[in-house]
Amino acid sequence: MKRILSFYYRLVPWILRYPAKSFGQRIKILFDYLHLHRTKGLNMDEYYEFEFENRSEEFRKNFLGWTEQGFYLRTLNPIKYYTLARNKYLAHRMLENVGVRKTPLYCYYQTEGKVFDCENIASDLNDVIRILKNKNVQQCVIKSTETSHGEGVIVVKNIEYLDKDCKLHYFNGKEELLSNVLGQYPLLFEGLVEQTKQFAQLNESSVNTVRFMTTLYPDGEARIIATFIKIGRAGKCVDNAGDGGNVDVCVDTETGEIKYAIQYDGWRKIKDIERHPDSGNQLNGIVIDNWEKIKADVVKFQQAFPYCKAAGWDIAITDEGPVVIEVNDSWDRTGQYFIRKGWRNEIKDCYKAWKKVSYNPVVERGSNSFILKQMKKFEKMFK
Repeated sequence: MKRILSFYYRLVPWILRYPAKSFGQRIKILFDYLHLHRTKGLNMDEYYEFEFENRSEEFRKNFLGWTEQGFYLRTLNPIKYYTLARNKYLAHRMLENVGVRKTPLYCYYQTEGKVFDCENIASDLNDVIRILKNKNVQQCVIKSTETSHGEGVIVVKNIEYLDKDCKLHYFNGKEELLSNVLGQYPLLFEGLVEQTKQFAQLNESSVNTVRFMTTLYPDGEARIIATFIKIGRAGKCVDNAGDGGNVDVCVDTETGEIKYAIQYDGWRKIKDIERHPDSGNQLNGIVIDNWEKIKADVVKFQQAFPYCKAAGWDIAITDEGPVVIEVNDSWDRTGQYFIRKGWRNEIKDCYKAWKKVSYNPVVERGSNSFILKQMKKFEKMFK
């Protein structure tokens, strides 16, 4: 009862603020949302952000929302494997060990416990300097092991080794001492990625990654179900909207052609474009070089990482081939906006295949009565 009251307490101001031309339209939107909430578990933010009142019936039917996605991922990406994707250091080592192409890992900095004379792990400033010096590192990317959306990423164009410290020269011209960067949270020091000329032309200051959505089936077959590119803005070092706006394009999975380019400046502030808003370079119509080979490599990446059976791969395209920047076991829904169709059917199909041969995911999380009740409810809702 408390949950129901809380839902309607939030619903009333939400519908009163909803951008609509008339009160009658608000009433229509209200009933439409309540229907989608009941049948698909759609939340208010999803309805508003994806402008469901304007979407086609096909998109509305095949959109995969947060609630339903979480239900499927309980089976496809079990909780016992979460850390293999979410901790960037562990994911790096795991992928590297199974032959997946990654950026070089120079140093993992962590402060819990002293590690003596290790070639990769540092626990204080002196350790980090020793490791970077031994590997003759002049440039690197520094990132947290747990964050996402490009948050906290530091691109270092030059390292100036001092007596008892290092001066980091950033891509944007700023300088900072390494001692000021290190704190209590773990950090990764990785190699810079040099993308192909074709991808650099999309936006030169950022590494413009392709998001590959993949699924893995019990017989070992891996499928690519969606592809799109996140492109940075001029002067930005990351390609993600979390860093203050970006450009996104759909990639035709079959042909590698870029289409549906948009400029994202926030939800409901999205406009269609043909060219990059800063450089003026053409986007729509470009066909990605060596697309078939890139896809074949990504399929192998998914097959080599069976712990996540539905994954979102952020891939940089280099002259040596695709390089994994990050693998996501739980991903946001925005890509469905970029490609202009949902991926519900593909994820649900993979879920059904594994459900036939898999354990009961509830057992792993314990027999909490609330979880069991919710699972039964979702089983009925998403059948």
